[in-house]
Amino acid sequence: MTTILVTGGTGTLGRPVTERLRADGHEVRVLSRHSESYAVDLREGGGALDAALTGVDTVVHCASQPRGGDERAAANLIAAARRAGVAHLVYISIVGVDRVPFGYYRSKYAVEKLVEESGLGWTVLRATQFHDLVAQALGALSKPPVVLLPAGVSDQPVEVAEVADRLAELAAGAPAGRVPDLGGPEVRGFASLARAYLDATGRRRAVVNVPLAGKAYRAFREGRHLAPGHAVGKGTFEEYLAVRFGGGEGGRRG
Repeated sequence: MTTILVTGGTGTLGRPVTERLRADGHEVRVLSRHSESYAVDLREGGGALDAALTGVDTVVHCASQPRGGDERAAANLIAAARRAGVAHLVYISIVGVDRVPFGYYRSKYAVEKLVEESGLGWTVLRATQFHDLVAQALGALSKPPVVLLPAGVSDQPVEVAEVADRLAELAAGAPAGRVPDLGGPEVRGFASLARAYLDATGRRRAVVNVPLAGKAYRAFREGRHLAPGHAVGKGTFEEYLAVRFGGGEGGRRG
């Protein structure tokens, strides 16, 4: 039996990763700021982090904070993992982190480099955006009477459970380096995704595409965050919406 520590194990991705690993018979430790057993802020590190890693064979690093601090957290985790003799570090990243000049992506790419240069056995998986994140963004954008969307931008949302399954599979195996990207089944215009969301939630909104400026917008418009050659996910955005909201006219009103 392998002892595996999952950082961010109470989060959107970390929770299903933990469930899958336990179902496969592994001993799993859940580390997060809100964990009952291993409550650790990776940005601070310290003795609690060392204790959490004692006897651990593999770490699956799912913890991330878009507001900053990922590089410091990763550096603390890697240093502690080296001290503990961890054999394998698995990191989940995002498709396009090396091609989109967006602050959070740059941070994720920097963490990739830290993992690669850590001296540990390592595996990095990049995935496209989760259905949950796209729905969250569209929920915020659809609060006003008009939904304003970045013109010309597409996305390729993927089901988080499929990413969790792949991470669990990688964690159970040997270090593999950078593995093939995991993309959702469809590349969709953002307006199409927005209309699907509006239909599922029963909202009536006008959808307006707005051209933006800047290098990051241009990169998104050019599809540098997409992986059409790795559209291996199965679950569609509509299927996700049907499960979450009940679908169509029966959805929430707002």
